[in-house]
Amino acid sequence: MSKRLNTVHGAAALVAAEGLTAVGFGLFTGYETVIGAAVDPATAIAVTVIALGAGAGMLGCARGLLRGDGWSRSPSVLVQLFALPVAWSLWQSGQYWLAVPLGLVAVAALVLLLSPPTTAWLVHDHEPSGDSGERDAAGEGAGEPREKAAAAPRGRAPSGKKKQGGKKR
Repeated sequence: MSKRLNTVHGAAALVAAEGLTAVGFGLFTGYETVIGAAVDPATAIAVTVIALGAGAGMLGCARGLLRGDGWSRSPSVLVQLFALPVAWSLWQSGQYWLAVPLGLVAVAALVLLLSPPTTAWLVHDHEPSGDSGERDAAGEGAGEPREKAAAAPRGRAPSGKKKQGGKKR
């Protein structure tokens, strides 16, 4: 699997859109705090920091999805699972214009993140987008296979002999 799939691109795009929205909200809240429009400046500063941090984290997860980093799926799924009750709460409060898009994006992102092609892309060995090394039919690169390189114990030469070291003082 050397090409990224549409499901991965779609999931990364939705997570990135959520991240950009969070960063935008953080910047807006920060601006409102600076000009003195915030009712409670301490809370506004905290919301600004949290929104900017969460947005940056989601953008990092979107990048990780595109790179095929397996770690990026769990936080992305968690964000969607947190977004669903928020969308439901917005729906119950009559703010349909926020609830519907948030709920649709969360469900769509969950479907894309948990789809079998995305799982195969993130779990199985694949060629990262920046890797120009050629792979044979077994998925091994031109050099030594990863398994053999990783099998050598630390502190030992690949031949199994101990490294020559100096005397301890």
